[in-house]
Amino acid sequence: MWSFGNSGGVFQLPGPTLCVESGAKVTVALHNALPEPTSIIFPGQPQVLAGGQPAQPENDATGNLTSLTTTAAPNGGSTTYTFTAGAPGTYLYQSGTDVQKQQQMGLFGALVVRPKGHPDQENERADSLFDPAREYLYMLSEVDPDAHLAVERGRGYDWTKYKARYFMINGRSMPDTIAPNRAAWLPNQPYGSLIHIRPYDAATNPRSALIRYLNAGVTSYPFHPHGSDEQLIARDGHPAQGPAGQDLSYSNFLIDVAPGQTVDTLMTWRDSEHWDPVTNPIPVQLPQLQDQVVGPGTETWFSENPYLGYTGGQLPPGVVQNNQCGEYYHVAHSHALEQSTNYGASFGGMMTLIRIDPPVGCPAP
Repeated sequence: MWSFGNSGGVFQLPGPTLCVESGAKVTVALHNALPEPTSIIFPGQPQVLAGGQPAQPENDATGNLTSLTTTAAPNGGSTTYTFTAGAPGTYLYQSGTDVQKQQQMGLFGALVVRPKGHPDQENERADSLFDPAREYLYMLSEVDPDAHLAVERGRGYDWTKYKARYFMINGRSMPDTIAPNRAAWLPNQPYGSLIHIRPYDAATNPRSALIRYLNAGVTSYPFHPHGSDEQLIARDGHPAQGPAGQDLSYSNFLIDVAPGQTVDTLMTWRDSEHWDPVTNPIPVQLPQLQDQVVGPGTETWFSENPYLGYTGGQLPPGVVQNNQCGEYYHVAHSHALEQSTNYGASFGGMMTLIRIDPPVGCPAP
């Protein structure tokens, strides 16, 4: 793999997430340690300069296009890009040079532009309000190991035979996707994708979670969250609104993200009726042990009850707890099911989990 990284040359996949305010001046210095020219393009950002001059496509001596923008020379060359951050939203940044190869190798990352003075809104619309503690980024991508092997060995590759085998969220495949941010055992893939929320409550939890989807691959990723829909509020930095500003956002159980596209959604989990031992004592038969998922520790992935927040009752032999505090876990994954595999092995790839705590939350351990 190749990657953009922070100063110091440390590899990370995807590249660092850049978060700026709309209207802020942004400076990105690219130092190229690769054996070939490379560059960065910032789709959606106006009037990008390279070295103080308008960034321009580059051509070889015969007039063939070699780069969509100004490059940094190989083996130590550098260039500096500057621009004023445009409209609030989510944007992809990526290599603009030999794009098919270099983006596949890992040269991409996310640019988040926040509304000035409103870090808790996705865009300038008041109805894009979200909980800043529940903001998630899903950088969706894929890998063809044959292409990477060819690059590693300095061989040519027939791109008509391209075949992705690994599919990732934030550079990780399931089960690594549910590991925490900056997990010590994943030093080069710092971003997790486990969503952790509580049901909506007007008094104690009135704000939605925000999920930012980006597609750094070459095919559409139809992403499907189980158990709840999401409200699509923006695409490619454009709010879902009509010419007069009318709200055109909509809810869906499948978020289709096209190549190079970004999609922003709000997720609100509603638990309008939950178990109560006095007012709503609904008996639930405990499944047989073979029908439960146990572990990786001594916990089971079953809350014993169709309502959130109940952990009592019989446990299977050898099991000492059911989850942590009665929370639910739902799967979220690509609905193109090959993309939910690791080289064809199921329950992997572009898949993660959504954790929903009981309405009262989970007590601190």
